[in-house]
Amino acid sequence: MRRSPRNVRIAFLYAGLTRYGGAFFVHEFLRVLQLRHFLARNLHWVRRHHHYSLSQMMLALAWPLILGLDRIETASLLRSNGTFQYLTGLPNFPDPQTLRRFLLGASVQFADQLRSLNDRLLQFFTHQPHRRSRLILDLDSTVLTLFGHQEGATLGYHPRHRGKRSYQPLFCVEAGSAHLWGTRLRPGRTDPQAGIIDLFHNCWSNLPTEIREVRVRTDAGFYHGDFLTELEDSAVQYSVVAKIYPPLQRLLPGLRYQRVNDTWEMADCEYRAFAWPEARRHVVARRFVDEESPGTLFSLGHYQYRCWVTNLELSPTGVWHFYDGRAAIEARIRELRANPAAKTVPAPGPVNLPAESPRTSPVWNPSSRTLVRTYPGLDSETARPPVNAEKEPFSRRI
Repeated sequence: MRRSPRNVRIAFLYAGLTRYGGAFFVHEFLRVLQLRHFLARNLHWVRRHHHYSLSQMMLALAWPLILGLDRIETASLLRSNGTFQYLTGLPNFPDPQTLRRFLLGASVQFADQLRSLNDRLLQFFTHQPHRRSRLILDLDSTVLTLFGHQEGATLGYHPRHRGKRSYQPLFCVEAGSAHLWGTRLRPGRTDPQAGIIDLFHNCWSNLPTEIREVRVRTDAGFYHGDFLTELEDSAVQYSVVAKIYPPLQRLLPGLRYQRVNDTWEMADCEYRAFAWPEARRHVVARRFVDEESPGTLFSLGHYQYRCWVTNLELSPTGVWHFYDGRAAIEARIRELRANPAAKTVPAPGPVNLPAESPRTSPVWNPSSRTLVRTYPGLDSETARPPVNAEKEPFSRRI
């Protein structure tokens, strides 16, 4: 295995600098973490007639993700980039067909090793740069448009491209560190509540033992009695956007609102939805309808409303400000959507799988989660998204 270069002169004004010039710094970051040796010690797969080690293959899969290449086939340009191979210590870069065979030949047992490895990395990075006792988990779903006949791709709800096949994955991101805590891939035509409890169980099982308090923030897609009950049984504090059904609508005008700023008034009440065992606290915010009012809010009479169900012991204003911190997850989801691991899964052809569990290679999703986890660690000291993260993808920033 080739060693990393030692005598490297760093310059930023060279005329031939490409968009991949920052790859050397990412490589140095991975070298300091000793990620290659960590993979070599903890991954075991008996392969015959192989030219690349397991750790080299995993890093070869990581570099297209880090550099923002949209698919494995595009990674072939790295085979002719001798400077990239020299700076990253690779003898050469594998052919795309070699990467495909590696993914398709991987067993479920190897995928389990990657998941276990991912959990160990998650446990480590959670307490960097300092130990923590509280986590805030942001859950959300999105729609990934597909062009072709990928496994599990079905026609479902799509806000932009009607009639296109899609996936509807679930994501869980830890707000403080922006670590991807859990994912669940679902077909496009699926119940919005399907898999949310399983996703929470998966995230809950990965919590470090030092964590004493967990808070959850979600949008209205998670407003479901079974999910709220699961959170309460786990002693989790939550703030979930409430769907304003007609029984709740009739309560809104009679509440005692208090003005919190020049635009908004807030109040709270106890409301028991159908099939709920007991009433839960709902926090309501309203504003007058005018020309500057957003058209996406629920309107009733002369007011527009926002509503959350919560068990937080905070004032209505505190609940509002706590939930608004969830806005950063949209930038994280855009980062994840740009990765080929989200939807450009290599497949030999159309395969009919059960709609509940779309997957092509059992190793592709866990490997992408394990190796992309190093990206949020680059900004762990600030505990917030980098500047202009919403406008410029990470592949261009490096």
